Amino acid sequence: MRPTKQKGQNFVVDGNTVRRIVRVAGVEADDVVLEIGPGLGSLTLALAEVARRVVAVEIDEVLAGLLPATLADFAPGRDVEVVLADAMHVRELPGDAPTALVANLPYNVSVPVLLNVLQRFGTIERALVMVQAEVAHRLAAGPGSRTYGVPSVKAAWYGTTSAAGTVGRSVFWPVPNVDSELVGWRRHAEPLGDETARLRTFAVVDAAFAQRRKTLRSALSGLAGSGVEAEAALVAAGIDPRTRGEQLDVHAFQAVAQHLTALDTAVPDRTERPPR
Repeated sequence: MRPTKQKGQNFVVDGNTVRRIVRVAGVEADDVVLEIGPGLGSLTLALAEVARRVVAVEIDEVLAGLLPATLADFAPGRDVEVVLADAMHVRELPGDAPTALVANLPYNVSVPVLLNVLQRFGTIERALVMVQAEVAHRLAAGPGSRTYGVPSVKAAWYGTTSAAGTVGRSVFWPVPNVDSELVGWRRHAEPLGDETARLRTFAVVDAAFAQRRKTLRSALSGLAGSGVEAEAALVAAGIDPRTRGEQLDVHAFQAVAQHLTALDTAVPDRTERPPR
């Protein structure tokens, strides 16, 4: 087999690195770990040494077909199940519900895959993912940061995100031409809202950052129906209409969505689309 850029395949081939990832992720003996994109299986083997069960979701038919033999040779008797599926659209998994996500995410689809998993599997309490450094900065950024944006807010809807370390290029095959970093995540003790509230809040987030340089009054006018209605909702939420979206945290976006709904505006209960 040959790694392909189309599928974002850069495999970790260093034992110390995969053991470090498992350690930083805090995987415990009773965890059911979801792994996305196991590739050649190096991280899968490290997870299998510690976790009670590992479910590895792989989109590549060749890799999914080869991985069981690798596991039989190097992790005999461990509870690992390989699922041939596209993680961007997976809705259910075999066996017990996952409690943790640990993955070297494909660089080209890392954000939508992560958001889909966090949305679909509410039993996941914590995660550690390896992504392109630029994406890591976006996920872990806070309001006011230059890198703060849609991924930052949407990940924050589900839990708290933080930077968790860097990974050198030399541990990959093939060696990527970008830097990689680890991002940690832990789910909120209580959800911020139900599915309707999430969809409405995400609609506001998308509108606010679609025109990042504009004030919220202007950026949300299309969603609200007019600048007047956008301003009314912002004022009701305690936000200066001249503020830009990059200044708001997830709670402020949620408050705006609630007040737009209260004003009977067009914040939709949208049919579910793949997360962005």
